[in-house]
Amino acid sequence: MKRKKHIYITLLVGIPLILTIAFVFLGKNTPLREVRTMEKRQDNSLAKIIEKGKLVVLTENSTVSYFVYRGQKMGFEYEVLHQFAKELGVKLEFRVVKNLDKIIDELNSGKGDLIACNYTITRDRKEQINFSIPHLRSSQVLVQRKPENWQKMPANELRKYLIDDPIELAQKNVHVWGESSYYKRLVALMDEIGDTIYIHPEPGSIETEELIQRVADGIIDFTVVDKNVALINKRFYDNIDVNLELSIKQQIAFGVRKNDEQLLNYLNEWLDGFMRQRLYSFLKHKYFEVSHHTRKAQDEYSSLGGGKISPYDDIIQKEAAKINWDWRLIASLIFQESKFNPHIESWQGSYGLMQFMPETGEKFGVFPDSPPTTQIKAGVKYLAKIERNFSEVTDSIQRMKFTIASYNAGMGHILDAQRIAKQEGANHLQWDGHVEEYLLKLTDPEYFNRDVVKSGYYRGKMTYRYVREVFRRYNEYKSTFH
Repeated sequence: MKRKKHIYITLLVGIPLILTIAFVFLGKNTPLREVRTMEKRQDNSLAKIIEKGKLVVLTENSTVSYFVYRGQKMGFEYEVLHQFAKELGVKLEFRVVKNLDKIIDELNSGKGDLIACNYTITRDRKEQINFSIPHLRSSQVLVQRKPENWQKMPANELRKYLIDDPIELAQKNVHVWGESSYYKRLVALMDEIGDTIYIHPEPGSIETEELIQRVADGIIDFTVVDKNVALINKRFYDNIDVNLELSIKQQIAFGVRKNDEQLLNYLNEWLDGFMRQRLYSFLKHKYFEVSHHTRKAQDEYSSLGGGKISPYDDIIQKEAAKINWDWRLIASLIFQESKFNPHIESWQGSYGLMQFMPETGEKFGVFPDSPPTTQIKAGVKYLAKIERNFSEVTDSIQRMKFTIASYNAGMGHILDAQRIAKQEGANHLQWDGHVEEYLLKLTDPEYFNRDVVKSGYYRGKMTYRYVREVFRRYNEYKSTFH
């Protein structure tokens, strides 16, 4: 806070001091209007941010930049700028731009103070805005789909089905954001390979991660993205390959208006120091260095025999009875979350048997070192709290499905899907075949840009599968455990 006051006082004193210097060096005969013009030219961007108490960042919905997970704001760039906002002593607001083709216009028109959307520094963009010092470097990679039954193929056999040389992109169809550095790279690549690549430019309203999903789903064959984005998305789509690099490492930075030199200079000074800190290294590891520790912990967990689902059956039964749920359904949910490993932590930061996010866990008195009994009690209480928000849903099974979906996605995205379903004339109180279908549409700009949507883009397929998997296992448990 002391530093914030120092910045603010310096900025307030700066302009009157400049006026004084102007009179001394230009002379008393200098017209006042010329001095006033000099005053207007002075950059007080940082002072304005501190005065309004808020740093507004223009962004996209993506895992690198900004997303909402179980109600908690996340994203590599979000977490970096959250630290910068703390340094300034102001609140941080990330404002999602619906069409990235217009993000520079929105910055220059004053709708935000910074751009943070995994933005590559290019000569064209530098003509319109300034960039901070780079906070990431990443090459561009080809995203392609693995063949059917790829899991059963030896590695050398699998490679035969995949492009492993840029020259093999000749006569292929590649979909990329039209205003991106990816498009320009593909144009240059055509000259390098001496053949045609059919480049399909997509509008800025289509998220880069949406194109990755389309590859995974078989809708398109190829796209190009930054390697850091690709590695994160491999966690969600194991049927994509992202090994072929198409460029050298390029610089990624935050965008600033041309005349906001004060903000730019202070941001650069802060970034230079922050990127030397352990927290910056931790954030890079958290988001980009794909770790197998979660999968390993799950694989090493040995299944239990003896007619029990888990070592925690007794406590699950006791707590489930308090909210009138079948204990086997809660056991299925816990298996889905942690495979009954009370010590597991995910890359998003969730932990324990029921994978509480830190902010939610603190509210329910659960921490990474809490004993299993505490974790389960708190998780069941959390389920009960969520369920109360769906009191309109009279069918108990459907209500549980809404609750479990919200437990996985965060309630905001489920309420968005409900509102869209109602808007479309579907049954917003029915999960199966109704709201679940509209949750899937939250990757489509036609839907997530609607006014009724409050939480933005979401990969609904994950939650769609999550609910179905929990109930599939629950039905198996019912026939086996009593």
